[in-house]
Amino acid sequence: MTEIGLDESQNQTVAPGTFWRLMGYLRPHKGRLLVAFLLLGLATAADVLQPILVKIFIDQNLIPRHFPETPLVELGAGYLLLVLLTACFNVLQLYLFQVLALDIIQRLRVDLFDRVQTLALSFFDKTPVGVLVSRITNDTQSILDMFMSVLSTFVQNVAVLIGVMVAMFVLDVRLALYCLALFPVIFAVMWLYQKVTSPVFWATRQRVALINAKLNESLQGMGIIQAMRQEPRLRREFGEINEAHRRVRYRNTQLNGLLTRPLMEVIYLLTLMLVLGFFGLRSFSHVVNIGILYAFVSYLSRFFEPINNMMQRLNFFQTAMVSANRVFQILDNPSRRPMSEGDRAPTITRGEVAFEDVSFSYDGEKDVLEHISFTAKPGQTVALVGHTGSGKSSTINLLMRFYPVNRGRITIDGHDLREFQEEELRQKMGLVLQDPFLFVGDISSNIRLGDTQITDQEVKAAAEFVQADGFIQRLPGGYNAPIGERGATLSTGQRQLISFARTMAHNPTILVLDEATASVDTETEDAIQDALRRMRKGRTTIAIAHRLSTIQDADLILVLHHGKVVERGTHQQLLAERGLYHAMYLLQQGGSEDSA
Repeated sequence: MTEIGLDESQNQTVAPGTFWRLMGYLRPHKGRLLVAFLLLGLATAADVLQPILVKIFIDQNLIPRHFPETPLVELGAGYLLLVLLTACFNVLQLYLFQVLALDIIQRLRVDLFDRVQTLALSFFDKTPVGVLVSRITNDTQSILDMFMSVLSTFVQNVAVLIGVMVAMFVLDVRLALYCLALFPVIFAVMWLYQKVTSPVFWATRQRVALINAKLNESLQGMGIIQAMRQEPRLRREFGEINEAHRRVRYRNTQLNGLLTRPLMEVIYLLTLMLVLGFFGLRSFSHVVNIGILYAFVSYLSRFFEPINNMMQRLNFFQTAMVSANRVFQILDNPSRRPMSEGDRAPTITRGEVAFEDVSFSYDGEKDVLEHISFTAKPGQTVALVGHTGSGKSSTINLLMRFYPVNRGRITIDGHDLREFQEEELRQKMGLVLQDPFLFVGDISSNIRLGDTQITDQEVKAAAEFVQADGFIQRLPGGYNAPIGERGATLSTGQRQLISFARTMAHNPTILVLDEATASVDTETEDAIQDALRRMRKGRTTIAIAHRLSTIQDADLILVLHHGKVVERGTHQQLLAERGLYHAMYLLQQGGSEDSA
């Protein structure tokens, strides 16, 4: 079995259709988009008409020195009205485009978060958390910038260009055709910009993701970093990543400085020289209309201003396309957590668990489990023991359906594990990990975990059952005491007791314990063991044991070695065999034969 993660180390290209797929997020907002485009068209029309009024003033009033009061007032009022309308329409259309952009990015981020929830755990095994955070935050922010500033600017500037070209053709067809010939040159510059800068933008986004990944790793491991005096190494590594990011951004700045406005300014000056030369040569044989000359020069400036705006925003557009491609890589990732198969939808009633000749590999090459078979009867406790890497956690991962079973079969109450609906499986199976995870919130919310059907009395009863109520009551605020990230303000034992209370509040039929007492002190372990004895009554329990003393009363103990069950039996039976279990037990008891 192989799963696909995210690789930030390779240069990539924007997939075909990325832009149009991004535009698909506009479909639910067609009404507002139409209004925004209408306002944009009105603003463009009002802007394009302004030089026409100036031309009329020059030709009919300024040159003949004819200044009738009423027409001049009407002309001035008309010009002022067009300026005000242009400003008002632009403000309204800009507001609508920005609201649309916020709605689209909100939808895109929700889609991304939803998709991340369905990815297989093997995907997270291969992908640093910081890389995912970068794609959900930084990359979607780049897309937001495109919708806010690039999309509306491009549409508006294209509309202005069309209006300007129409006005130029009305004024002088031949000169307008000369200006029209500039479009291939402009498109060639845009194509060159896209071609040259695409690898740079990919490298930039990759460096940002690596910075986030290094930050996430450093902040989470700050205790180890300080304890092991790793600050100089981390500073050096972080500095190298930042330097690589700076070099890429510097290259981006160089390309922008060359291929955006400066190059367009050169083309504009050459075109202006062409227009002035055209009118200058024409003046030798024809009378030059000053109003038309002014209008043409004005339109020429208006012609290149939107092109300059688009060229300057190509930077944002290119970044957004790269970011969109990276976002869609997550949305399209084929990795899926194992889900139910078939239409039977059985229920878990008795809680009998059976492994039938199960073999498993994470990479599709080397098996970490080989031909595992055992049965846990309802109410029984089956313990898994063995050295590190023996396959204990992999067995639990398969039972919890975190990874798919491809060889062999796991059944619950005689039904294939793959047939159970996700909700049924998670409601009837309780998992307690060696390192319990607590969410930001309070004690009560961490026990309830969003289940509104669990009352405050049931939360308290669950805490009392696992002997967590005592220390909770001593906290400021009791069950409403705030919990920081990962419960850092609580001791390991306290976090573990809360995770036990969380499990009991949901009253599972099958209890899965992954070395639940490995990291707690002896006093807390005694409390947990007492709670465990009561929790296991009437429940099927599958437990990974680090301390063999904690599973001596298990109904069945499986000894795993290199992914195989090499011994099985009760505590006394395994001691009598004097095999691997016996050696492990002696080692933990201090090597005394009498202790066995």
